[in-house]
Amino acid sequence: MLPAVSSSSRLIRGARVSLRTLVLSSAVLAAGLQPVAAQSVGDDDGSVATQQLNLPEDVTVFGKSDPNVRKATAIVNGRIITGTDVDQRLALIITANGGKVSHEEKERLRVQVLRNLIDETLQIQEAAANDIKIAPEEIDQSYQRVAANFRKSPSEFDAYLRTQGSSADSIKRQIEGELAWSRLLRRNIQPFVNVSEDEVQSVIDRLNAAKGSDEYRIGEIYLSATPENQAQIVANARNIIQQIQQGGSFQAYARQFSEASTAAVGGDLGWIRPAQLPAELAQAAAEMQVGQIAGPIETVGGVSIIYVMDKRKVLTADPRDALLSLKQLSVLFPQGTTKEQAGAKAAQFAAAVKEIKGCGQANEIGARIGADVVDNDNVKVRDLPPQLQEILLNLQVGETTPPFGSITDGVRVLVVCGRDDPTSANAPNPDQIMAQLEEERVNKRARIYLRDLRRDAVIDYN
Repeated sequence: MLPAVSSSSRLIRGARVSLRTLVLSSAVLAAGLQPVAAQSVGDDDGSVATQQLNLPEDVTVFGKSDPNVRKATAIVNGRIITGTDVDQRLALIITANGGKVSHEEKERLRVQVLRNLIDETLQIQEAAANDIKIAPEEIDQSYQRVAANFRKSPSEFDAYLRTQGSSADSIKRQIEGELAWSRLLRRNIQPFVNVSEDEVQSVIDRLNAAKGSDEYRIGEIYLSATPENQAQIVANARNIIQQIQQGGSFQAYARQFSEASTAAVGGDLGWIRPAQLPAELAQAAAEMQVGQIAGPIETVGGVSIIYVMDKRKVLTADPRDALLSLKQLSVLFPQGTTKEQAGAKAAQFAAAVKEIKGCGQANEIGARIGADVVDNDNVKVRDLPPQLQEILLNLQVGETTPPFGSITDGVRVLVVCGRDDPTSANAPNPDQIMAQLEEERVNKRARIYLRDLRRDAVIDYN
């Protein structure tokens, strides 16, 4: 599935073809075959599965398989995955979801985390077998960037992870797995993927023909299914949707559960037109508003959950791509402030900022009321919270937003100091399209590569 390309999107990742751990096939983990309903074939002499696998008609099961008594540990080609490894990685997911995970969901996530760790181990082992080893310094650099995203130093982030029941080692191992797999794909797969100029021109022609039509930025969680486990997979998808609707992170669930190649980027398909989606997904997307989630939607080979992250017109300038220069005035509430006290202070703040007549007065009035004043340039309207986008689009230079905030974050306003409206959108250049097509094909082959590694692996569960 090829996402539509736009010069303003994050679509082209070039040589970066990181593939997040995929869901381990249930066939690898199963202690035995699940019973399947018989399907008529000719003279009703047996099920399709029975014929394909050459199984006896009268099966006697020797021994008992109870997955509920299996500990969450495994040995993958000699590499031990401990219960602590699982617990620490699970803690990361729970933290990403604000701790809002039920006990039942936590147990289901624990099984998924073990599967992910198995895939991660296979990826690291295969990279090592190809003389690819990630230097500790490189892992540390990536870890520092992760810590910076949390506005913490590495040492502060170490301490924070410990308070959440996780560790720096857990994140660093995940980083190692993603870097090693990405490098392996660049060496063993990417050089053998070719895209013709005719294919690139075909994409450009389709984009130009679709100018002005709707396109969506969509997130997807794809779960593969067979006729035998379809009901179970649909139930799992419903559980995921329920958790997201209760405040869970779509991106976090996509990284851990999605079997699509976009799992590495939180399920983000980028900007895509309905015609580029399977018919079932296209119909659902066309009926959804930004911020909505839909599913489970049955597709070929499985089910999908989709999330509409944004919407715009193909190759058409979008007002939300305007760049703003803003001043932000903010006042924090003292710890222990009640809702009534916050409301009163917010009212005083609102009355004071009404006096602002342009950005030239913002610093003076901010100093008078004890507000922090911060300048923000080149802020894209699209990147702001949805509640503020429409307000700012309707403001003229020098005008302010209504006060907004919360008891924990304080109250603030934004003053519009300048605006650069977007120009007409242009079609992506051929190099961008070629890179995107190549990446898509690399990711497809990567899924096959990982599937083969699972099949050849020796996995011992304790």
